[in-house]
Parts: sequence; C-alpha cells; structure tokens
Amino acid sequence: MAQWAVVIPADRWATERLFHHDTLTVAGSAGVAPAAGDEVLLVTEEDTPHLVALGVVAEQESRRRGAHGVPEVEVAYTRRSFDAPVAVEELTLDAPVVAVDADVFRGLAAKLGGDRDKQTWLVSLDLPIEAATPAEAVRQFWSYVVELGPAELPTFVSPSGDELAMQAFVLGEEANQDPEEDEDD
Repeated sequence: MAQWAVVIPADRWATERLFHHDTLTVAGSAGVAPAAGDEVLLVTEEDTPHLVALGVVAEQESRRRGAHGVPEVEVAYTRRSFDAPVAVEELTLDAPVVAVDADVFRGLAAKLGGDRDKQTWLVSLDLPIEAATPAEAVRQFWSYVVELGPAELPTFVSPSGDELAMQAFVLGEEANQDPEEDEDD
C-alpha cells in the first residue's frame, strides 16, 4: 500500500467546505496511478497548503479521464478536519498527486484532528415567505434556497439542548448577523 498527497483545487475546496460528500474526485497526475486502498492526505491548493482530510483511493471500475486526458483519482474520506487544518510545509506539491514517504504520511496524519465524538446539532434556515398556501410557501422556500444558496442565506446552528449558543454561518464560516454590532466597528 502506497501513500499519496492529493491536492484539492481551490474551487472544489470551496464546495467541499459547504456540502458533505463521501468521496472526492480530482484530476490525477500524468504517469501516476494510485491503487485502490492506497492512503491519501487531502491538501488544499494554497500558497501554504494545509492538510484537511485523510482518505483512501476508492475502487474504480475503470479509470475515468479528466479534461486533459489524465486519469482522475476518486478518494473516499476517512477523516476530515476542515475546521482545523494542519499546515504542511514539509510536502513538495509539484503536481496534483504526489507520492509521500510513509513516515511523513504517518507524522502528518497524527497531527490531523477531526475524530471528535459526534453530537446532535439543530440547524435551521428561516425565511419569511408570503404565499397563498403552505405548499406554495414550501415551493418558494426551495426556490430561494437554490437561487440564493449558502453565499447569501445565513444558516443557524446550535448544540441540541443549548439553543442560546446559536451561531450563524454563511459560506461555511461563522458570520455576525447583529446589525448593531456591525455599526460599532
């Protein structure tokens, strides 16, 4: 079993932060063919790359080819730490997929958090909608959600049983929704 670092392109990273996916498919590197079951460090595409998840190369019936004829790599997540990434200056990322020494892989994987106990959260999105019927209101609600999406609609989250700890999030980041606090700045 080999170990790899796979770079998540910036536009795909933005999507990964917003939506839960079980797998991630990215462009591979010419001449590099990770095998099913190989371990993967998932790293952001930034000036200073960050380790954000671990995974394994998924079984693939056939190697799909991306836009440039390079086989794509499908990775199944095994651990995520999107909210507490780890800087990885020790990696040389000169291609979308690079081999990683087993000791370096284990050292970086040990630094990655993300395996905390799960708890129940209450997540809500409240929109005042004028409509003639409840069914029409629901249709308008979903139309607004699709049209405005996570860039414009704040989503509210709190631990179950502690609703006073509610926080607002926009684009996967905590966002202040109190206009009076904005005026003080």
